[in-house]
Amino acid sequence: MPDLQLDASPSVRIGKSSLSPRPDNRYSMLDWDRSLWLICYVLVFAGLSVFGAHRLKVLYLYWKHRKNVPRPLAEFAELPSITVQLPLFNEMHVTERLLEAVTAFDYPRDKLQIQVLDDSTDESADLARRLSEEMAKRGYDIEYRHRTNRRGFKAGALDEAMPSVKGEFIAIFDADFVPPPDLLKRMIHHFTNHNVGLVQARWGHMNKDFSLLTKLQAIFLDGHLVLEQTARSREGEFLNFNGTAGIWRKQAIVDSGGWQHDTLTEDLDLSYRAQLRGYEFIYLKDVVVPAELPPDMDGFKSQQHRWTKGSIQVCKKILVDVWNSDTPIWQKLEATAHLTSNFAYLLTLCTLVLMYPANFLMEASWMKAVFVDLPVFFLATLSVILFYLTAQAAQPQGSWLRTLPYLPALLALGIGMSINNGRAVIEALWNHESEFVRTPKYGVKTQADARKQRWKYASPKSLAVWIEIGLAVYFGVLIIAAAARGQWLSLPFLGLFFAGFVYVSSGSVMKWWNFRRSAKAVPSVTA
Repeated sequence: MPDLQLDASPSVRIGKSSLSPRPDNRYSMLDWDRSLWLICYVLVFAGLSVFGAHRLKVLYLYWKHRKNVPRPLAEFAELPSITVQLPLFNEMHVTERLLEAVTAFDYPRDKLQIQVLDDSTDESADLARRLSEEMAKRGYDIEYRHRTNRRGFKAGALDEAMPSVKGEFIAIFDADFVPPPDLLKRMIHHFTNHNVGLVQARWGHMNKDFSLLTKLQAIFLDGHLVLEQTARSREGEFLNFNGTAGIWRKQAIVDSGGWQHDTLTEDLDLSYRAQLRGYEFIYLKDVVVPAELPPDMDGFKSQQHRWTKGSIQVCKKILVDVWNSDTPIWQKLEATAHLTSNFAYLLTLCTLVLMYPANFLMEASWMKAVFVDLPVFFLATLSVILFYLTAQAAQPQGSWLRTLPYLPALLALGIGMSINNGRAVIEALWNHESEFVRTPKYGVKTQADARKQRWKYASPKSLAVWIEIGLAVYFGVLIIAAAARGQWLSLPFLGLFFAGFVYVSSGSVMKWWNFRRSAKAVPSVTA
């Protein structure tokens, strides 16, 4: 975070001089107000600095273990049976691609069962059923299961399919993933260690270059997928199943209480329950399964809202059990940091309130610069930059240098998403129930692909969009006011907030506008 060297009037003083008694031994009300704002400022950014310091800890663990690549204890003399589960919901554009990839697995056909778990309510159900029947005729052991009630959503579909699972191990793939043919063989031998309950592959990004939004999403996700997951796995800390592109030991799911749908992130919930029962998880950073990133802002928002809200729900459900367990204290502390990380969005919301007093009420003193602004810049801003640059440099064809120009946009997007994700945190804390909103998949990799396909999903109307628009206007006014006062050093920081809310809100508005325009031309389907 930039040092806020603010050009305030000489009568506005922060620190010892501002709190010195006046001749009548009373403090002015204005001084108390400024002191209160400074206290809030320090507390909020101290909290953000804690989350930033945790990123530095992740970086340290990644570098510590970067060469400790997991190896199987042995190899199966005879390959075990695997059930591949494919949870679907209205996946017209990607269903055929997924089934073709799964049936191309280089794995003994007599050891492979495929379950198509379809909750679709549109014409994609007919497509999935027809493709399943065709593959059954080709000799595949494939089971098509269609539900109409959507009870428990994805977790409910996985749970209801468990009685007919034939495999000793269960591989799960979401509809937008395209697993390579050798994937199962590259992962299965890790289960020769009978304590291993899950082996997780890393997500790739097949449409990373589709737009600025998908580029930024890839950078965001790689911080988690390349650094966090690798560091946690190799240090022996709690690791989360990413919901797809992983293989479970069936018994680990059963022993841990099965799939439960009282949270929106059933994968994170089951991960902690399984590890609390003693199962080990292995993360394979170098085994990559390509997947599709949401190419539009509303798809990204719905995905982030679900992940954020679900993680807080799991935190409320699991964290006490973690602390009551026999796991070492360092694992408990890391689990706490992991499960509470999204509370940072509430602190980001607080910064929205603090922007005006930080720029127009507080004075820039050397004490504030040395003891507040510089530590915050290092822990809350520089740590973020190092984190994401390292995640890109750690990939075979990655480059921190090519990523550098995207960092301002990355920081702005994170700020712009604070309303969407902050609302998710508050809803989870207040036990506000909401449905599992799927992330639309379009099966597009390039803009040329998108032009051939009309978007068929209307963006939902939301009060949050109007708040984002209002905040864009608000920060635009603050930028003008700061420039008029000559507070040039605060402009880059205010500019990040302005750009973030403009970008996020305009993405939703343009999606809605394009949908309305296309709706006048051709009939469309609303998901």
